[in-house]
Amino acid sequence: MIATKAYAVQDATSPLGPWNFERREPGPHDVQIEILYCGVCHSDIHQVRNEWGNSIYPMVPGHEIVGRVTKVGDHVTRFKVGDLAGIGCFVDSCRECAPCKAGEEQYCVTGGASTYNGYEMDRKTLTYGGYSTHIVTDEKYTLKISDKLPLSGVAPLLCAGITTYSPLRHWKVGKGHKVGVVGLGGLGHMAVKLAASMGAEVTMLSTSPSKEADAKKLGAHHFALTTNKEQLKQLRNQFDFIINTISAPHDYSNYLNMLNLDGVMICLGVPPEPSAVPAFNLIMGRRSIAGSLIGGIRETQEMLDYCAEHNITSDVEVIDIKDINTAYERMLKGDVKYRFVIDIASLKK
Repeated sequence: MIATKAYAVQDATSPLGPWNFERREPGPHDVQIEILYCGVCHSDIHQVRNEWGNSIYPMVPGHEIVGRVTKVGDHVTRFKVGDLAGIGCFVDSCRECAPCKAGEEQYCVTGGASTYNGYEMDRKTLTYGGYSTHIVTDEKYTLKISDKLPLSGVAPLLCAGITTYSPLRHWKVGKGHKVGVVGLGGLGHMAVKLAASMGAEVTMLSTSPSKEADAKKLGAHHFALTTNKEQLKQLRNQFDFIINTISAPHDYSNYLNMLNLDGVMICLGVPPEPSAVPAFNLIMGRRSIAGSLIGGIRETQEMLDYCAEHNITSDVEVIDIKDINTAYERMLKGDVKYRFVIDIASLKK
């Protein structure tokens, strides 16, 4: 077994703190990774505080993981010791259902193995995430990381990056499309960067005028205040797609009228309460509301390669592990541009 240092939470109301546990030794198809950086996702807060009602304690969060391979199993062919590697939101799946066979493991019918707050496919062994010094995973669910980009900025691509890349690819967004992005946070800033890089005309839709400069710097061609009634009128029937990243309660209807004929609003955020949607807002324009999760292993690797080629990373603030509880509070206040990333070297001190 591999002695591993971590930060964990013991129940829904306690702060994260130091915790030691043991990882399994690599099996024939496994790689062992020394974690270098781990991104901090808003879903970490939801799960640490049991806001989704499915939390298992003790919990070691973190599913935006980059590191270096330190050991490989006898049958591993894709990685060698010294390679950079990444782990995203899941570490295994059933491999037999139609989505898994199609390379869409994130939609595994039987339910895959989440990187943390879940169980391995034996449904007995708890999974622990990237707020830790090491991780061991099957090479099939491990991703190759380029050395062309700063690793701290790459880590959030394993969740925020693929969450926004996957729907853009699925709906074949590109040159000639007009895309609105709602919410300039961890997901929204990646949606702006990626959609613009694919050739779309991007408009940032925000309630905060102070975000205009940042939106333009990230690649947005236009900025619109959704609190301005006159601007709202001008935005009717403007967009082919709207990427909605908001997880706070809000009215979907405010955005549906901005879609043109056959326009699609793709929901990536998860508001705590359902949003009522008048049928006429869909019928008048044959509009659609859709949802999207992350991507499968194949698509996530494609995204990482795309970002390396186009020099795209997440905008991050690197923190020591001891500051994680403060970082959570800052995230809830929107006080981060745009993703916290833990320097795991700080855990080894």
